[in-house]
Amino acid sequence: MINITLPGKPKNQKRHKFGRGFVYDPSSKDKKLIKEGLQKYAPKLPLKGDIFIQLYFHLPYPKKWFRTGKYAGILKDNAPLWHTTKPDIDNIAKIYLDSMNDIIYNDDRQIVWLTCIKQYSLEPKTEITIRERHEVNTTELLQREQSQYN
Repeated sequence: MINITLPGKPKNQKRHKFGRGFVYDPSSKDKKLIKEGLQKYAPKLPLKGDIFIQLYFHLPYPKKWFRTGKYAGILKDNAPLWHTTKPDIDNIAKIYLDSMNDIIYNDDRQIVWLTCIKQYSLEPKTEITIRERHEVNTTELLQREQSQYN
């Protein structure tokens, strides 16, 4: 199992730009920063085989959810936990999954199970848990998944 914590506001994958005979990736700088942060967690060789990943995106609260005056810096009682506005969770996940290619695993096509959570936090960060197949009780996972639909 590999546990990764990348401090700072989670980044999101931006759309490629086309123009004058070339394609520009506006997320290339963000990907480079993420890859640099992943290096210290990298195994000696990229993982092979089936990969199970959990992504936890902790995004900062907007100013409107904080109290003012004497209680400045304290969250309001009605501040939400779940982040339901942009960026979309799939765009955040995409940049992190792509950035782990050739560092943590060979290719993101190895991922067979992906769980993502996007929530507000006082400490913006991205937490990633990576497991190989032998570290996961797949029977238990499948039973839990099946019970949600019964």
